[in-house]
Amino acid sequence: MQMSDSREIKAPQSVVWSAILDPEVLKACVPGCTEMAGSAEEGFEATVVQKVGPVKATFKGQVTLSDMDEPNLVTLSGEGKGGAAGFAKGGATVRLEPTEAGTMLHYDVEAKVGGKLAQLGSRIIDGFAKKMADQFFENFQQAVEGPADPDAAPEAGAEGDGTKKKSWLKRIVS
Repeated sequence: MQMSDSREIKAPQSVVWSAILDPEVLKACVPGCTEMAGSAEEGFEATVVQKVGPVKATFKGQVTLSDMDEPNLVTLSGEGKGGAAGFAKGGATVRLEPTEAGTMLHYDVEAKVGGKLAQLGSRIIDGFAKKMADQFFENFQQAVEGPADPDAAPEAGAEGDGTKKKSWLKRIVS
């Protein structure tokens, strides 16, 4: 399964780059992620719990970053084993381009599964993989930008009132 998409993130390219290399941001963005440890240089270890159709599994795996061209391009590759459910592996090439409003994030995703998961059929697997990718990048955009509410959107020098979720940038700056 392969897919490509892009989204504009209202943050400078350097901030988006830092966020995509941060294990805490990645943990918050990967749907079903319960653990994420490691570093961009050595790779990450993750535990993800997901239900695909009738199959629910806990995947433990590795994510490595390669082809890093700071702050323009990075490739994330991962593989997880879910015991009897099978395995999932794939990757995403992420390109960042500065825009007037922030940063345009382009991504190309490829995913493969095996074992019981592969028996579910390509329609279910492709739909699930698209949903996971969309959810990850939606979560990532929210983590970097903050709430979708324009009154709460992070601005230079804006102070959070403590009642709304802070963006990744506000959490590290405050």
